[in-house]
Amino acid sequence: MTATRILPGTGAGPVLAMDQGLSFWGGVDPDSAFVIDEHHPAYRADLNGRVVLMPTTRGSCSGSGVMLELMLNGNAPAALIFSEAEDVATLGALIGAEMFGQTLPVLRVTRADLAALARAERLSITEGAIIGDGIALPIAEMPDSALTLSAEDEAILAGHDGEAAALAMRIICTMARLQGAAAMTDVTRGHIDGCILANQANLIFAEKMQALGAKVRVPTTINAISVDRRNWQAQGVPLLFGNQASRLADAYTRMGCRPSFTCAPYLLKDRPARSEDIAWAESNAVIYANTVLGARTPKHPDYLDLCIAMTGRAPLAGVYLEPERRPARVLEIDPPMGADDSFWPLVGYVAGLKSPDRIPLLRGIAVLSPTKDDLKALCAAFGTTSAAPMLHVKGATPECRLPLREGADTLRIARADLEAAWHRLNQGPEQVDLVAIGSPHASADECRYFAHLLNGWPVKIPTILTAGREIIAAIETDGTLATLTELGVQVIPDLCWCSITEPVFPSKTKTVMTNSGKYAHYGPGLSGRALRFGSMAACAEASVTGFAPNTLPDWLQPKEGPAHA
Repeated sequence: MTATRILPGTGAGPVLAMDQGLSFWGGVDPDSAFVIDEHHPAYRADLNGRVVLMPTTRGSCSGSGVMLELMLNGNAPAALIFSEAEDVATLGALIGAEMFGQTLPVLRVTRADLAALARAERLSITEGAIIGDGIALPIAEMPDSALTLSAEDEAILAGHDGEAAALAMRIICTMARLQGAAAMTDVTRGHIDGCILANQANLIFAEKMQALGAKVRVPTTINAISVDRRNWQAQGVPLLFGNQASRLADAYTRMGCRPSFTCAPYLLKDRPARSEDIAWAESNAVIYANTVLGARTPKHPDYLDLCIAMTGRAPLAGVYLEPERRPARVLEIDPPMGADDSFWPLVGYVAGLKSPDRIPLLRGIAVLSPTKDDLKALCAAFGTTSAAPMLHVKGATPECRLPLREGADTLRIARADLEAAWHRLNQGPEQVDLVAIGSPHASADECRYFAHLLNGWPVKIPTILTAGREIIAAIETDGTLATLTELGVQVIPDLCWCSITEPVFPSKTKTVMTNSGKYAHYGPGLSGRALRFGSMAACAEASVTGFAPNTLPDWLQPKEGPAHA
């Protein structure tokens, strides 16, 4: 057998082997290179200088920014070895090479070879082989994908539209060859994810591209950023951080992006149509677009999203192709009677654990009549535990009738699986200090429902709801914003729970309550606080009491069987 060279380079170091994927964003501290995802088996492991092995990455598109930051600050792994296709960390390493002269070898091997390599204590990647502990696995170059470019693609590549566009097309072509694409496809719109000041690499990349003259050529929205763009000074945000976060947002707007500042672009009035080829990053947005809207977009890594928006062209691969959208696993679920809205993030979270590397079809839950907000919560939680760019819900999503892929198998999600996930996301004590709503950004209906649940009671503990500007304008018109504000709820635009920092995040907080499966998973690593998870009603109760009972929700309680003589 041979390894396949994905990106060139040499390196050596002790082996860090993982049997499940890791999200670099929210899972790795870009400053120290330590794993901070407390739900991952490699929690607290150090990636710096290690030869890192895993099947593939999972979770956020922002992992490419973390990888670039690790490279720029000298804390990168010595090499990355995967057994499956991987784009996010690979793209970060590619940007490091193309724009900053850094190299980090990336290779792909078979599952059997990954298991064999994982048993080594130390590995060296040379020009021709992976060597270590009796292992000498030859490295072969990737086969030529015979990528066909249009005349306009060739012109962009040759510099007709300027240096930045040529760089963007080079990066796209490299990723197209790595993905095995034979051609490009036109995209109609983009969504930028790397606008959060999660690391200095995001700012360095954006300002360098702007300085090179980058301009988007298709309508492009911007993800949530790291500050309330208009009000951060009054909120006490440190001057250096606020200025850098603003510069990052401004760099993208100067490149022609729309300052939407939301991680839920599917809630905007102008949303993609079914079968529309788009180029979105941000994992929850990608999964929702494919799953609920029926639009088409792979989970583009940060930085590649800008490159595609600048050229209007993307590799014709992955879920742009209908056969790739077909489910490869069926997940059978017995619908729980009386389930509240916490069911949807829980089942999404478990579905990702059960289907970490393939698109699943969830069967049995359409009878619960999921709303768009239920599906939003489902998709966001699924994206934290799976690398797949979409899922299907039989009887509830537009492409759920696509035929199964050859070799598709069937697994069951049992009540015990949901109970285990609830306990996994509820590691904090019953006394809570902060309630977090809006990860992803809250919809207008969610804002109205939360106001209804408070039922006129003022909040006892800090309660923060994050939403996009367009949604906040809508709830201001109908009076919901005034109701929430009068009850003590802070409604904050532009930033999201995945980007919120002190002092907007109350510094004295020890335990956070949320209705988001995504934030319940990432929150401990991002904030350093304990997390509690529950329904919207449980969050409202915590807001007015400061207390979240550590008991399973009623619908998840074990049901007593019939009495026996």
